[in-house]
Amino acid sequence: MDIDLAAISPGEGYRLLTSIIVPRPVAWVTTIGEDGTINAAPFSFFNMLGSDPPIVAIGVGNRPEGTPKDTARNAEARGEFVVNLVDEPLAAKMNITAVPFPYGQSEITEAELTAVPSLRVTPPRIAQAPASLECRLREYLRIGENNVLIGEVLAIAIRDDLVGPDGRFLTENAALIGRMHGGGGYVRTSDRFRLDRLSLAEWQERKSAE
Repeated sequence: MDIDLAAISPGEGYRLLTSIIVPRPVAWVTTIGEDGTINAAPFSFFNMLGSDPPIVAIGVGNRPEGTPKDTARNAEARGEFVVNLVDEPLAAKMNITAVPFPYGQSEITEAELTAVPSLRVTPPRIAQAPASLECRLREYLRIGENNVLIGEVLAIAIRDDLVGPDGRFLTENAALIGRMHGGGGYVRTSDRFRLDRLSLAEWQERKSAE
């Protein structure tokens, strides 16, 4: 089947793309509103795009009336945001922060989360999160109904129990979750396999042995 996205509605395209591009990590973003309210909201249009400098990108949609959601509005106004990662024990609280509360009502309070000061940016991080990325807004792109935040990661906070002896983040112990299709679809990261990258010499040796 071939599908021309210009021939279907944006909603149909959304359902297809969110079912195909999986799993997607969840960016649980904290920002500060104009009135000082701490905002927290989850987004799965998120990933790391580069390492020098380290940059991440988050896609934030608009509200039904066409105005940017609070996360985009706050990040643009203050130039900073924090990406908190989500583990299985925090999934229910993360889901509460997805409720469309009115502007000025803190999701941190409603979900009974703890906000703690960040190291390099003004917005706080979520204390319970397994890891948090403190970001400075580098670019804000408006493309149609999409608000794309490109942030440079300035500092990382890792929960103490997830730091290995060598300083490595213990991904295998973090129980992070990811987003699958739309609706309520999520995935665990506990089922993994290893596939090491081949060097050219290893590939040539393998081919010659066939």
